[in-house]
Amino acid sequence: MSKVVAYPLTPECWEDIVTVFGGGDGKGDCGRCWCMWWRLPRPDFEEGLGKKNMALFKKHVEAGASPGLIAYNDATAPIGWVQVGPRTDVPNWNAPRRLTAPLDPEDASNPKVWGISCFVVRAGFRRRGYFTGLLDAAIDWAKRNGAQALDACPVDTQERRPASGLYHGVASAFRKRGFMELARRRPDRPLMRLELTSQA
Repeated sequence: MSKVVAYPLTPECWEDIVTVFGGGDGKGDCGRCWCMWWRLPRPDFEEGLGKKNMALFKKHVEAGASPGLIAYNDATAPIGWVQVGPRTDVPNWNAPRRLTAPLDPEDASNPKVWGISCFVVRAGFRRRGYFTGLLDAAIDWAKRNGAQALDACPVDTQERRPASGLYHGVASAFRKRGFMELARRRPDRPLMRLELTSQA
C-alpha cells in the first residue's frame, strides 16, 4: 500500500483541493460537483454545476469544521480526498430514499454518527493503494474526533468499473477494517458501519 499523509481540508490548503479535483474549470474529477451533491437541493446543485458549486464548497470550508481530509503522497503532492464527517454535514446523504439513509432516523441528527460519503484519487495516482490509505486516515480522523459510529455505502461488485463509478469506495476494503453490513437496498451497495466506541 502506498503511504498517505492526510490533513483536514482548511482554507490554507484550498489550492491543493482544487488540484485534486482537476482545476477550477469544471472539467476535472469532481469539477462539476465540488462535494455539494449531498448538501444542496437537486435543482440548486444542477444550476451550480462547476464554478458556482466550487464557490459554495469553498464557503463551506471557510465556515469552520473541515468536511474531510486531503491526502499527499509525500507530504507535498496532493493526490486525494475523502469526505468524512458527521452525517449532519451531508443532509442529502440521510434522505429516506437514499441507499445511504440511516436505519435509525435519529442518526441523521446525531453528531456522533459519522459517514464516509466519497473518495477522489487524482488521475495518474490511481491503482497504487491510495484509496485504502485514505480510508485508514478517515477511520483514524473519526476516532480522534469522538465519533461513535462510522457509516459508508460502498460499491460491492466484481465488475471492473471506471474510477468515477467507485467514488463511494470499495466494500471489500471496508470489510477488512471491520465494517459490518447493516442493510442492502441495492445488490451492489451495502450500507455498512464500523462501531468506534469500543475502539476509542
